Parts: sequence; structure tokens; C-alpha cells
Amino acid sequence: MDLEPSGLGTRWDAFREMEREMAMLWDRMDRAFGRWPMESTGEDLTTTTWSPNVDITEDGQEYQIKAELPEVKKEEIRVLVRDGMLSLSGERKSEKEEKGRKYHRIERAYGSFERSFRLPSDADATKITSEFKDGMLKVHLPKVPGTKPKAIEVKVA
Repeated sequence: MDLEPSGLGTRWDAFREMEREMAMLWDRMDRAFGRWPMESTGEDLTTTTWSPNVDITEDGQEYQIKAELPEVKKEEIRVLVRDGMLSLSGERKSEKEEKGRKYHRIERAYGSFERSFRLPSDADATKITSEFKDGMLKVHLPKVPGTKPKAIEVKVA
């Protein structure tokens, strides 16, 4: 599914989308009806699927993807380009339950993540760079110089 207007998009997975929607629904229900206090059995800290939020922007020189990755170590992040796709992946490890500390609510998600985006045709895949600071991953996708969309006039008879 392409994001307008740049053509930068994600690979859509119906089951993953359904899981995400169900997780958001359960989260809303938890907030509406409350589940506090709840007993922690240790199983409450199991990893769940999560997906970092991203912003995708564009200017005349590049596309930029910003991904929020709080409490993810730089060593746990992978940026991969293959077959016209850019993939961001990694893992946020769960905290160990401490003796003497009772957890009443665990709302943050832990575990592995992966986000994939189709590279726009004017992105230079050989010059992609990334940086990670303060929990924010920035991926820079430079544009190939001189590539501009060509307008074609359509004549109506």
C-alpha cells in the first residue's frame, strides 16, 4: 500500500493489522474499565508483538524515516535494504521482575519488531544512512539527483 504522495509504502499484512487492531481494542477496554490492581504471576511480563511508530517525510534532497525506539539499544537495531525494500528490525527486551516489587500494570510492549517500506523509485539505495540518538532512529534516503516526475499532457478529443 503506497503512502501518498511520495510512493513510499509498507508491505500490508492483514493478520498483523488485525492483531494490532485487537491489541488497541483491548488496551482501550483496559483503560475504560480498569484492571488495577492485578496480580502479577511473572507471565504478565511475556513479550508481545509491537511495532514502533514512524514518521516519513520528504524534501527536495531526501526522504527521512523517524522511528520511535525507546529503551531499545543501538546494538539491537538492524537497517536492511533488499529487493527495493527497506526493513527496520530489532528488539526491546522486557524488564526482569524484581523480588519485592509487585507489578500492577504492564502497558509497554516488548519483544521483536519489524517494519518494511517500499523504496521510492527516486531513492538512491546505495547511499542510505542512519543515526540513532535518544531513542529515535533516523534513516536518510537520498534522492537520485535530477529525477523529477515527468508530466504528460492528455489530450481530450
